[in-house]
Amino acid sequence: MRHFIGLAPIVAALLLAGCGGGGSDSGGSSTTDNSGSRGSLQYNPPLRVTGLSATDFQAQLNASSTGKGLLAVAGTPKCGINFHYIQYGTVGGAGEATNGTGALMVPTGTDPACSGARPIVLYAHGTTTAKAYNIANILDSSNDAYGESVLVAAAFAAQGFIVVAPNYAGYDASKLSYHPYLNADQESKDMIDALTAARTALPNVGGSDSGKLFITGYSQGGHVAMATHRALQAQGKSVTASAPLSGPYALAALVDAVYYGNVNLGSTIFTPMLSTSYQKAYGNIYSTPSDIYSSNFATGIESLLPSTSSISTLLSQGKLPQTALFSSTPPTAPAGSPAALQATLNAITPPTTPAAQAPLFALGFGSNPLVTNNARLAFLLDAMANPDGAVPNTTTGLPASAPTNTMRQAFKTNDLRNWTPTRPVLMCGGNGDPTVFYSVNTQLLAKLWSAPSPMAMGTGLLNVLDVDSAVTSASDPFAAAKVGFATLKASTAAAAVAAGATDGGASAVVQAYHGSLVPPFCTVAARGFFQQVLAAGL
Repeated sequence: MRHFIGLAPIVAALLLAGCGGGGSDSGGSSTTDNSGSRGSLQYNPPLRVTGLSATDFQAQLNASSTGKGLLAVAGTPKCGINFHYIQYGTVGGAGEATNGTGALMVPTGTDPACSGARPIVLYAHGTTTAKAYNIANILDSSNDAYGESVLVAAAFAAQGFIVVAPNYAGYDASKLSYHPYLNADQESKDMIDALTAARTALPNVGGSDSGKLFITGYSQGGHVAMATHRALQAQGKSVTASAPLSGPYALAALVDAVYYGNVNLGSTIFTPMLSTSYQKAYGNIYSTPSDIYSSNFATGIESLLPSTSSISTLLSQGKLPQTALFSSTPPTAPAGSPAALQATLNAITPPTTPAAQAPLFALGFGSNPLVTNNARLAFLLDAMANPDGAVPNTTTGLPASAPTNTMRQAFKTNDLRNWTPTRPVLMCGGNGDPTVFYSVNTQLLAKLWSAPSPMAMGTGLLNVLDVDSAVTSASDPFAAAKVGFATLKASTAAAAVAAGATDGGASAVVQAYHGSLVPPFCTVAARGFFQQVLAAGL
């Protein structure tokens, strides 16, 4: 669920060359709303961080190999962009009043795609551990949002879409002391509140809303985007289309798979963010963090993430283990249990099948694990007694009907297998993703939303893209994304081999897969999908 894109080196020069920073685009009066009510815009017009023309954007991207690569994927900018910083009222995971911040990107220029009433892209970012994350502050070379901001600007704003991108509660200048991580209800409210505030700002920053709303986001943001589409549909509000990308939609199934031993890359980061989020929202995940976490890590873990320290610093300080989520010693089955239970626990600590994924899963086990064997055993016993319909075996494909473990209850609450979209949807990911498993997320939702399932979407509304797959025909609408992904994947492996890797570059590909290889191609595919929906008048 992590999202790191290596575009940082190009951004400082790129935006410092832009046409000004600070101030606003409106010569009229300004207003301040300190009510903190949901969707309120604190400062109107909001601060303009910077602006740049399409020519400057293209020239600066062309100044580096990374920028040229992004141009090749996203296309030549049609529009300049004004970047604004919005501050708005929203809520936390328990419904408590708080504030959020984010970016409002407004296209500028004389191209017909850049003026007049424009469609809005509501964008949800991926997981970050950086407390100071600010997708609007793209002048700060230390800003963790660098790469994502540039990708979103190039893919959407530079092609004529207004972009609204919240930082989420708990980040940047938000007063919330934690982040409601993968809390579907809260994060959809946060997105909707940011959208409401941005729409209030638009008349004062030279923007005009066409009424067409597209929702997208990557990784954590894929889950947030889908939850937001679900929430707006439930409210009877208009969504033109959505494109959730590489998200943990079937969250309960994904985490069950992890506890069964299929430990995903990044799990020692996701686990404390999830437990803190749900403890703050529901209050019943644990009595004390030591109910879940080993003594080496329990103290202070509730307030550890997001952090002002880097992950490398936290790891070096021993605040988190690098990859060892579970103990390499199997949990001990309860006294009187059938022998088969202990045999199962032994076989999944770690699992040795499927052979291709076994080395990845083995990284999740060690002698100094984050999660205690007692906590893992309690989770597994409930998973075995009240199984998910997709993990470890496929039955209904739906979440467990009545889990008793409070953590599993929280995952079910935030699982997105309980609705059917009525507007066009594109789901995009890669089948080799080591972080958000494609099979128990994108493929699973696609099956539930396809005939003959009773949850099937309307004909022609569901689109699915696996960027790590072959071009199917000369008319394959996603051929460019697939070819581009294959090329970047091969070059990543080749660079690792040239640097001395002896595994053919496989490890380098695994490390880069979710955070660097997939995002640009799925993001630009989302842009193309939205343009097709507009052209079709849907």
